[in-house]
Amino acid sequence: MDYVKELRKEVGTRPLILPGAVVIIENDRQEILLQHRKDGGWGLPGGLMELGESLEETARREVKEETGLKIGELELLDIFSGKDYFFKVSNGDELYSVTAVYKTDEYEGVIEVDGEESREATFFPMNQMPVGLTKEYHEYLQPYLKKHE
Repeated sequence: MDYVKELRKEVGTRPLILPGAVVIIENDRQEILLQHRKDGGWGLPGGLMELGESLEETARREVKEETGLKIGELELLDIFSGKDYFFKVSNGDELYSVTAVYKTDEYEGVIEVDGEESREATFFPMNQMPVGLTKEYHEYLQPYLKKHE
């Protein structure tokens, strides 16, 4: 099911409030998993909530779909919302995102990108984020980075 696509059929490109979740996955070298998205930018694995899901379930499903990894215990770091999280995407759709940012260092499996949303997924040292990490993802990483100062 793709709740947002179905909703867009009804409302067109008008602004929507869309909840979602992203996950900071940390390996044993304190590196962070980022995905290189098809749109060219880098970001954290995650995405939008489907009907009936909790934010934690959204986080788990999206990480599995986008990276092939199964994640363990999640820690909620922060929730980002408000006028600074208004987006107009390339197809004209407008949205205000409400994004839960989780952190985990528990994961299993082998990284396998989905090929639909991602070009690659790679671990990066905290102090060497890739060019192309978008503004909102820089902000999503701040609660995590502050804990490691």
